[in-house]
Amino acid sequence: MPRAVDTTDSAEDRLRRIEAITDSTLAHLGVEDALQELLDRIRDNLEVDTATALLLDSAKQHLVATASSGIEEEVHQGVRVRVGEGFAGRIAAEREPYVINEVSSSTVVNPLLWRKGLRTLVGVPLLAEGELLGILHVGTFREREFNDAEIDWLRLAADRISVSVRSQLTTTERNAATTLQRSLLPTELPRVPGLDFGSRYVPGERLDISGDWYDVFTLPSGRLCMAIGDVVGRGLPAAMIMSRIRTAVRAYALDCDGPAEVLTKIDRHLRHFEPESMATIAFAMWEPSLDQVHLSLAGHLAPVLATGHGDSRLLTDLPVDAPIGVSSSTRPRRTATLDIGHGTALFFYTDGLVERRGRPIEDGLRLLRETVRPGPAEVVCAEVMSALVGSEAARDDIAVLAVCRQEPESNSSLELEIDAVPESLAEVRSELRRWLPSVGASEDDVADLLIAVGEAVANSVEHAYGPQGGTVTLRLEAGDGAVEVTVRDTGTWREARGKHRGRGTQLMRQLCDELTVDHGEQGTRVWLRKLLSKSETA
Repeated sequence: MPRAVDTTDSAEDRLRRIEAITDSTLAHLGVEDALQELLDRIRDNLEVDTATALLLDSAKQHLVATASSGIEEEVHQGVRVRVGEGFAGRIAAEREPYVINEVSSSTVVNPLLWRKGLRTLVGVPLLAEGELLGILHVGTFREREFNDAEIDWLRLAADRISVSVRSQLTTTERNAATTLQRSLLPTELPRVPGLDFGSRYVPGERLDISGDWYDVFTLPSGRLCMAIGDVVGRGLPAAMIMSRIRTAVRAYALDCDGPAEVLTKIDRHLRHFEPESMATIAFAMWEPSLDQVHLSLAGHLAPVLATGHGDSRLLTDLPVDAPIGVSSSTRPRRTATLDIGHGTALFFYTDGLVERRGRPIEDGLRLLRETVRPGPAEVVCAEVMSALVGSEAARDDIAVLAVCRQEPESNSSLELEIDAVPESLAEVRSELRRWLPSVGASEDDVADLLIAVGEAVANSVEHAYGPQGGTVTLRLEAGDGAVEVTVRDTGTWREARGKHRGRGTQLMRQLCDELTVDHGEQGTRVWLRKLLSKSETA
């Protein structure tokens, strides 16, 4: 148990502690073993209950639990904290020691720490030549005062850890492998109004590179794509194959109408260019309205669907086709369509999550189904990792990807600012498809406004700016059974070239009840008003 510590340490105590972290035997250990040994020695010398090192990820936006003594679950569950948030994030942002004597949801982002019963935490930054590598924190289950000498010694220990970490990062082969591994996973998931994303990736016991991956990206059509997969094999070759598959998925998705077509082309690609390789993939395409998702499984485990009504189930009724890279089959790949209501969660994962030592995979799948519930996506990931991984290190890599469709906000207005380029029209259409139904627009209303607003935006893109470009702003307001739309630019209007132009204005007049177009020195303003069909038939 932690003891009350005097405000000053004896010279003998200081010498003993310094020797503990400068012992020459540490030089003969591998980097990972040396890091673990240092954390164990920190616990012993400070007589604390936990010691954890969190390292900065490649995007320098999150701290990831990398090694721990006394609370190994932080590493096993892939805990990560955004720089600037909570206890650990504050240390990383300010690069100064920090002590708290109240470990709760108001002071610490990671719920594992307060659930474990920690009372006092002290942390210091891990710095190497002025560069932030991560943070080191220690904790006790009883309130504990740390004197200046102890904090100074903890900073010295952090410097020793930084040397080990820096050595690892500068080793040529290790650095190349780590860079590749990190580049294969998105550093940030896209922000899509109406959806909330969460993800975790945890390497297996030996921290070796593997072929587990996930990806989320949008298409010019306004569709959203989600993919998760697992390449058979380990090491750098598997990771390289996975990298090429991920790139090919994005490329084929641009030109394909559905998930099955994408996976068919990926399969052909892999069998031709990587004939000895095999992978499982789950690939989903969301409609811009977010009401439906189209899903195709290539030998991958079925996802979990959890609704706001308390129903959570493995989608075992979905068709599962052969993995990617298996010998050619004449049977076409299939796509299933799911209706996704508000408050619904969809959870994807790789087999390392449910395959554990001493536990049949059926038990893992049952526990997963019982654990997934609608809620914030990062919380869903945290609960799943806690229930299925717990304190036991994963034998295989684990990748999970959660998406939750959020309840619609009662927002009677929508504002957008876009670049004046044709590609921005897809973003406008996607936003309208999501917002208009929330204010009572029928399918016919949505179709009419998509065309009318699209024409107004397209006119600004074509006529308002020259090569230097610019922006277009949109504001939509709903009320009194109608939708009013204002489209503005700040350019100098240029007349249309060629004959038979001006049909866009004619379309807007036909599809809306009122139209005003004002050209001025400050730009052009287009105002549209359309009565919603509900009010017309009332």
